[in-house]
Amino acid sequence: MYPQARKFFWFSPMFFIGIVAMSTLFYGCARPLAPAVAIQEGESPYYVIGPGDELAIFVWGNQELSSSIVVRPDGRISSPLVDDLQASGKTPTELARDIEKLLSNYVRTPIVTVMVSEFVGRFKEQIRVVGEATDPQALSYEENMSLLDVMIAVGGLTEFASGNSATLVRVVNGKTRQFRVRIDDLVKGGDITANIQMLPGDILIIPESFF
Repeated sequence: MYPQARKFFWFSPMFFIGIVAMSTLFYGCARPLAPAVAIQEGESPYYVIGPGDELAIFVWGNQELSSSIVVRPDGRISSPLVDDLQASGKTPTELARDIEKLLSNYVRTPIVTVMVSEFVGRFKEQIRVVGEATDPQALSYEENMSLLDVMIAVGGLTEFASGNSATLVRVVNGKTRQFRVRIDDLVKGGDITANIQMLPGDILIIPESFF
């Protein structure tokens, strides 16, 4: 082989690797790292009912009026003597008081308790995971939920995932922003500093690796 050819084949792989490394670095730096802790103000400290939630409605002393129902996609419910009542966006206590007002037309001093037996939550309170997760899905947000909790819930990454290129889409002060998250470092490397706090409404996008 000619010396020029040997030189070409020697530098070509290194040149290619350098280009890939620079591209990865540029791509990663284009998005800031997700903040380790984020505080959301103005939210209710109580659970708010959403479409798909299963409710247990108990009317004291009136078993025939008690029921177990699922909130419809339009956010409303229908139960004995209660038609098309808005449930989504209310706390269980608020909904119970509204049902009491309606039942007072038929029952003397009704006492109602509403319990959420299956949680789904409103869309803006869910965490959605798309892309190369083992089981991509929408998760109900739970208090103090972290990135690690989310990854456990979706079964981790697929073998084709590029975890450190994942993107977190979050609404901050009314504006949609994108952050870089380091899922590989967290899940495979055990780097706890990559374990960020998740917030209701977050969208986690996990791309496929090109290699």
